[in-house]
Amino acid sequence: MSLSVTPSRQSYQVDRIELENGMVVLVVENFAADIISGRIFVKAGSRRESREKAGLANLVASVLTKGTERLSSLEIAEKVESVGASLGADAASDYFLVSLKTVSADFSDILGLAAELLRSPAFEPAQVELERRLALQAIRSQQEQPFALALEGLRQSMYQQHPYAYSGLGSLSTVSQLQVEDLQAFHSTYFRPDNIVISLSGRIATPDAIALIKETFGDWQPPATPLPASPVVTVPPISGVTISPQETQQAIVMLGYLAASVQSEDYAALKLLNTYLGNGLSSRLFVELREKRGLAYDVSSFYPTRSETSQFVLYMGTAPTNTTVALEGLQQEAERLCTTRLTPEALQASKNKLLGQYALGKQTNAQIAQVLGWYETIGLGIDFDTQFQVDVSNVTVPIAQAIAQKYFTNPYISLVGPAEVVNPFVEE
Repeated sequence: MSLSVTPSRQSYQVDRIELENGMVVLVVENFAADIISGRIFVKAGSRRESREKAGLANLVASVLTKGTERLSSLEIAEKVESVGASLGADAASDYFLVSLKTVSADFSDILGLAAELLRSPAFEPAQVELERRLALQAIRSQQEQPFALALEGLRQSMYQQHPYAYSGLGSLSTVSQLQVEDLQAFHSTYFRPDNIVISLSGRIATPDAIALIKETFGDWQPPATPLPASPVVTVPPISGVTISPQETQQAIVMLGYLAASVQSEDYAALKLLNTYLGNGLSSRLFVELREKRGLAYDVSSFYPTRSETSQFVLYMGTAPTNTTVALEGLQQEAERLCTTRLTPEALQASKNKLLGQYALGKQTNAQIAQVLGWYETIGLGIDFDTQFQVDVSNVTVPIAQAIAQKYFTNPYISLVGPAEVVNPFVEE
């Protein structure tokens, strides 16, 4: 008799407040430990970059903590490290993020420092140049990695002119041309209170959190100019084969399908299918293609959560001589989901795994602040935390098959390996 994981209600209370300047604040009171974690989301990730300025958001994140109009990079580091806190910035596809963690006694000071980074970064030319060189080094390193190369080819083939087509790091040509003025323009356009979500979890009462945030950010007023509309870029459903010849010890085979955004009612079913196919040592791809057939060094699938059209990717690292049979194996597993229904037991096992991992991903203050703030930032709201679990539980065997049939057609293919292996796949 198999056990099943059922959707659970939030074990914490979430308070949501919108300030007069448009900033949204989420607070989860958790007095179990003397820690407060915060996530400050700016609705401006690499999705807001033009192709010509790819890598801009990443460069802004790298430079943001390296100096303000008042403080140097060293002074910032000393303020954070002297109290054992953490403070950093990052850029993702759909948002920009400042993260902080500290004991409750130091939270006011670190929040004030985070506000200073957000509101008055220096973008000192020497620091911009240093971080640009480091970014270019990371891009060169990425170009030597077969998996990254295959994924880059797949993204560009699938997304064409859409910003999701390129790496968040950007390219050698785009990053080389970024100027201080580009960083300043990005900052002045998107870093404004009516475009920010602050998510806190830890030892702080909601009234105290709101009072502190008002004291820190209350005088920050949004400009009169409206936020620029997100550019609408269609993703053409044109499949094909992309090859990247490289003398490697193993070939990388990727199979990609355009898939639903997190806003879609199909999202939960696709997450389940991804769990079934590629999540862990018991997943279908691992058992069938690695354990039984010995084809793979590494085999899995992924379905990233995106605010717009996402991608569902199956991939394998294999001996170059196995490239053809590896590609056929991945295609057979995707097609099998369309033609053969999952057993109720297999579907329930995938639900248990997905819901269990989802629950484990919200154990710390940092994880709670991240998940709730992210949902709010991309327009799902804090109730999505519970709704997603319900949606997963409601997926039936016929629904799972229907979703597979809807999305797993016309695959995009990306191959990396020795020229003599991948070149024959080029379509005439």
